[in-house]
Amino acid sequence: MILRHLSAALLLPLALHAAEPRPNFLVLLADDLGYGDLACFGHPEIQTPHLDRLAAEGLKLTACYAAAAVCSPARAGLLTGRTPYRAGIYNAIPFLSPAHLRASEVTIAALLKGAGYATAQAGKWHLNGFFNLPGQPQPGDHGFDHWFAVQNNALPNHLNPFNFVRNGIPLGPQRGYSGAIVAAEAVRWLESGRDRAKPFFLYVALHEPHEPIMTDPAFAERYRARHPDDPSRVAYYGNVTQMDAAVGRILAALDSQGLAADTVVVFTSDNGPARTRYHNAGSSGGFREYKGHLYEGGIRVPGIVRWPRGVRAGSVSDTPVSGVDFLPTFCELARVAPPAGRPLDGTSLAALFGGGEINRSQPLYWQYHWSPGSSPQVALRDRAWKLLARHDAPRPRAGDHNQSHILALRTAPLTGFELYDLKRDPAEKTNLAASEPARLAELREKLEQFHASVRAEAPLWPSWEDPGYEAKTIVWPTYQPQPLAK
Repeated sequence: MILRHLSAALLLPLALHAAEPRPNFLVLLADDLGYGDLACFGHPEIQTPHLDRLAAEGLKLTACYAAAAVCSPARAGLLTGRTPYRAGIYNAIPFLSPAHLRASEVTIAALLKGAGYATAQAGKWHLNGFFNLPGQPQPGDHGFDHWFAVQNNALPNHLNPFNFVRNGIPLGPQRGYSGAIVAAEAVRWLESGRDRAKPFFLYVALHEPHEPIMTDPAFAERYRARHPDDPSRVAYYGNVTQMDAAVGRILAALDSQGLAADTVVVFTSDNGPARTRYHNAGSSGGFREYKGHLYEGGIRVPGIVRWPRGVRAGSVSDTPVSGVDFLPTFCELARVAPPAGRPLDGTSLAALFGGGEINRSQPLYWQYHWSPGSSPQVALRDRAWKLLARHDAPRPRAGDHNQSHILALRTAPLTGFELYDLKRDPAEKTNLAASEPARLAELREKLEQFHASVRAEAPLWPSWEDPGYEAKTIVWPTYQPQPLAK
């Protein structure tokens, strides 16, 4: 159990503000939702009334970043407050991959559970390859009292899925769309599953609008008249509205139980919008590129925080924040010491919630070895400046982690630097690396130091090429999940 790694000293409440009640925490995470996909973030067509209301009642973060450009690393960064590559979460984790969020990593759920919170997870997990199988930690091992999850996507698709697991027990076929199923579980736990004597942390990871996009006709029909010859766009727009409806159902449960005033609600996305042969209607809001890229379109995402007791309604901030910031933020608000003995890359946003400024001790950092084409694979943002670089090593193929590639990347120097002033050039159109040599040198030194510290900590995993890799000989339960049809 992960809690074995926490000393009692880490769980003692801080003296500051000890008389105030500790808030509840609700994290709502969309999947592949672009920065520009919500009405409150400027989309001219997509209807998102519940999230628009959430933004109007809280703080809209216009420079909010995912911890990574793809899903598994972004989720690891959000839950641990650490750059995910320190934990060895390099890419989206395939089923049966050796990669997983190790038991030694300390999550928000583990910290808050140890400090007296009730904890629950609902939706996409995607932080291990051996999901609900022996050999790797499951959500319950990372601090969740209650968990209702799938490894990655709902299968065979997001309509009537059969692969949800509740607290280790496979549930078999479920009826309905994944977003509504996940929201129903979250509401059920809020209403009758939690210990009402405790504050709570609820982590809801929705599938929308990730492929395979399955949209209730009731939502899709709103967009068909305007796009009669573009069924992909109709499905995508409807899917975002479907996600918004799931969020609205959970927010309504907070209201009906009188919990809204004392609950910090965070809404964000795990990365920018996907671009595939089937769906390319997601909006990056005018930012460059999309999911998988370290340009802004791949990592800048919508961010909303509502907390009536601590956040001014209708406020907006352009301060850069990241998914890695939520662990230290929740620790401060819950009066729990953050985990010691390990680098934490996030910064508490508590001061920002009150209209103040945050004190970020180190820049924001990203890395993604599999960035498409010749796109940069490492990035750093320091105030308004952003530096990107490439590894001087062969690019790994998409998919699981190959040890030879990871070892090569560990020693590969950074090259091909690009420098942008995001205050003047948010679309990253003008590379200033040649015209700002002093700034380039300053940020290059910071990037290389940060990058070296991450490389030194990141673990290696066995790979499919290894003759003794245990996934090849695993004994399966009596049920066999079916692959998605091509």
